[in-house]
Amino acid sequence: MARRRGLSTTAIHHGSAEGDDIIAPIYQTAIFKHPNGKQIRGRDLKYSREDNPTVNLLERKMAALEGGEDCLAFSSGMAAISTLLLSLTRQGDTIVTSKEVYGASLILMRSLEKFGIRVKCVLNDRLEREIDSRTKLVFVESITNPTLNVPDIRGIAEACRINGATLVVDNTFATPINFRPIEAGAEYVIHSATKYLGGHNDAVAGVLIGPKAGIDNAWEWRRNLGGSLDPFAAYLVIRGLKTLKLRVEEQNRKAQAIAEFLERHQKVKKVHYPGLESSPHHERAKDLMKGFGGVVSFELEDLEEAMKFLGGLKLIRTAPSLGGAETLVTHPVSSSHKNISPEERRELGITDGLVRLSVGLEDTEDLIADLEEALATS
Repeated sequence: MARRRGLSTTAIHHGSAEGDDIIAPIYQTAIFKHPNGKQIRGRDLKYSREDNPTVNLLERKMAALEGGEDCLAFSSGMAAISTLLLSLTRQGDTIVTSKEVYGASLILMRSLEKFGIRVKCVLNDRLEREIDSRTKLVFVESITNPTLNVPDIRGIAEACRINGATLVVDNTFATPINFRPIEAGAEYVIHSATKYLGGHNDAVAGVLIGPKAGIDNAWEWRRNLGGSLDPFAAYLVIRGLKTLKLRVEEQNRKAQAIAEFLERHQKVKKVHYPGLESSPHHERAKDLMKGFGGVVSFELEDLEEAMKFLGGLKLIRTAPSLGGAETLVTHPVSSSHKNISPEERRELGITDGLVRLSVGLEDTEDLIADLEEALATS
């Protein structure tokens, strides 16, 4: 039996044949000579909306990293989510989803109700009870955005197995370095590759990993919906994957130190980070994951204090993304969850003073100094 390679080796070398160039070429072309005898997934290569060698190299790497049979790459994480939902569901089906997922994902699923698809939105700790024989699909995040809760994915996967439902896990925050949902019973894994996979805040992309039959079905939908990834963006994500393990492990360490600093600070009411022993999700996260991620959320007194804090930052930038080399901060009430009702935000624990920090690769001491100075102004 061949020895299983580690994740860094897989990210760097998987998909490359012996004799290939060290750096794979970018097939920055819309069309290919056809017929040319070249195939991807058993289909003739002819048009980049359908398949492209650069994009497919990323797909093969991500399937290997997540332990799935196949992968499709998309123009964004939301394109991956919407394509999968449309490929798997039809009128009369029921989706069960956590209310604690990314705001745009929640809004997208609720919008499917106009097509006759029932959507049940509940808190993570109620998910298992809501899954029954009528459930077609269950959608959760491995670490939720922005309150960093960790659902019982193994228990949810078992409930899906018993009831014949399909479990989809958005693994953007954890990455395959910290957690591989398929090993815990998920059928599909989704990433916004804009975040940790790309890692440099310079490419927008998404990936979907799953069983070959399901990916083939999603391929037809991707072709018709037009959400394929551009070859150059695919190249940027492939480049990012080469340092994924190094970056994620470093961001894990920095986020832990910053979470511990914030937990001690008198201006901070509460810190959300599964690496803290005070987190109600700490034991579950320890059981499921190899690391706790690079995002820390924390609560200040109110909206006014949050705005003062954001205005006092000098090194850390205010921006809506995460997972890159630069440390970024965002205010969910005025960004990702602004279209969620105030009542529902309160239920989710998203207070007016909640701030989400994506820890980058700067020196930890410099980040803490910037946070300390900004907290002094709030």
